[in-house]
Amino acid sequence: MLARSCLRSTRTFAGAKNGAINFTKRAASSSSSGSTAPAQPVMLNIAAVASTAVAIGSIAWYYHLYGPTANAMTPAEEGLHPTKYPWVHQQALKTFDHQALRRGFQVYREVCASCHSLSRVPYRALVGVLLTVDEAKALAEENEYDTEPNDEGEIEKRPGKLSDYLPAPYKNDEAARAANNGALPPDLSLITKARHGGCDYIFSLLTGYPEEPPAGAQVGAGLNFNPYFPGTGIAMARVLYDGLVEYEDETPASTSQMAKDVVEFLNWAAEPEMDDRKRMGFKVLTVTTVLFALSVWVKRYKWAHIKSRKIVYDPPKVGDGPAPRY
Repeated sequence: MLARSCLRSTRTFAGAKNGAINFTKRAASSSSSGSTAPAQPVMLNIAAVASTAVAIGSIAWYYHLYGPTANAMTPAEEGLHPTKYPWVHQQALKTFDHQALRRGFQVYREVCASCHSLSRVPYRALVGVLLTVDEAKALAEENEYDTEPNDEGEIEKRPGKLSDYLPAPYKNDEAARAANNGALPPDLSLITKARHGGCDYIFSLLTGYPEEPPAGAQVGAGLNFNPYFPGTGIAMARVLYDGLVEYEDETPASTSQMAKDVVEFLNWAAEPEMDDRKRMGFKVLTVTTVLFALSVWVKRYKWAHIKSRKIVYDPPKVGDGPAPRY
């Protein structure tokens, strides 16, 4: 009996010792994991900040290389920067002023067409915007165009049709240079898109001729001073003067009025589809907004029973069920 009790007490002491050791290990492991737990979010924050800094630095470096506008000349040689004007047709919900377009086309025909061409504008594009069908046909028939070669190989002339394009004032570039002291008048079909500043530049150029060049300005032979033209020396002289054109609607034909009208007409010539594009864009935005609202409602309806449910863990109670078997 004494030996059995001694053996039993020895086993109890050994079990208590092992339990204490295991408890110490668990406590140490929990304390070590608790000490490293706060360090993990700090490392994640550092990594996020570093990656954000790298991304911003990459974007800044790319903009430094390719973002700024590359100027081929110095600002003095580039010309005076044009004033920003509030053009109505450039607003999102506004269209072209068709009366201004008709007046601008009249200015082009009576003033600009003697030197500049509109090779990308057909007569049919004028119908419904500037002219009626009969007016456009009559205007086209004022000019003659080449026909297809006949059986003898000769090319005859025919009156113009709506499918023809506005005629050029010169037969070729050489004839244009010869008539303008070596300067080639540019085609005006895309002039508002081909010049930096667009409408503002063209308007400032047409109205920017001073009466006399400023003191110290050097202008080459055969050139005219205009501060908005690159180099300030332009071959085209001033062409717009007050009362030069007599408008059909009796609008006062001041220099600024004629410049404004012809600039609006040239902007229409560069993008005649602008009104249709704005109209289509408004329709697309309206339909997209409705579809987005419907998609949000459908998503909330479909996911309502999933997002509103509650999952609760119900552990088994002690004492329920049959007693365990050993």
